[in-house]
Amino acid sequence: MNDPVENAKRLAAFKAVDNHVVGGVIGIGSGSTVVYAVERLAQRVKDEGLEVICVPSSFQAKQLIIQHGLKLGDLEMNPNLKVTIDGADESDHMLTLIKGGGGCLTQEKILASCAEEFVVIADYRKASTHLGEQWSKGIPIEVIPSAYRVVYHKIEKMLGGKSELRMSGSSKAGPVVTDNGNFILDWNFEGVKDWKEVEITLNMIPGVVENGLFVGMARKAYFGMSDGSVMERDV
Repeated sequence: MNDPVENAKRLAAFKAVDNHVVGGVIGIGSGSTVVYAVERLAQRVKDEGLEVICVPSSFQAKQLIIQHGLKLGDLEMNPNLKVTIDGADESDHMLTLIKGGGGCLTQEKILASCAEEFVVIADYRKASTHLGEQWSKGIPIEVIPSAYRVVYHKIEKMLGGKSELRMSGSSKAGPVVTDNGNFILDWNFEGVKDWKEVEITLNMIPGVVENGLFVGMARKAYFGMSDGSVMERDV
């Protein structure tokens, strides 16, 4: 694999699956790095006879599980997960994450909360000391469509910064719609010191479904580096 970023994603994903999956019910996150995690998981199931049930966080994750012939589960039947493996848009040195660049933040946070262990996989571009160093698109916030403008104004009044309704690409007019049928606001923050307080404040605003701040949830992260190594972070 010649692309250093894709190779980094693959290295991180493979190491996480090898180190943290021993069987049981596994939460499968969303995004480009997770593609490699599912690839490795399928290989281990084939080679080792590993018995796993995979619970997806999104339509994309569900399709990956099916395409690789893995056993598909859901939270209704499997509410307790051994481990959830997922990517991140950015991680600070304390493994506080920004997630939701792909729009699946609510389901991703539910899966992370159900797992005994939440493991993050990403490439070197996602590792920061402080949030906002690498990721410049703001914090995704899933909102009820009818309330998006109310939420927009409340966020700016309570927390400052600027919010924008996320719009679809040129091939489709209108806002991005999540798997849950909601809209996404992207909040560009300023001068935040306490991420837990911000997370709570955002979720207390009526009309907010969930936000893309993951505070105190991840305990381990693997970052594939451009030199072919994998950097690990623990908290």
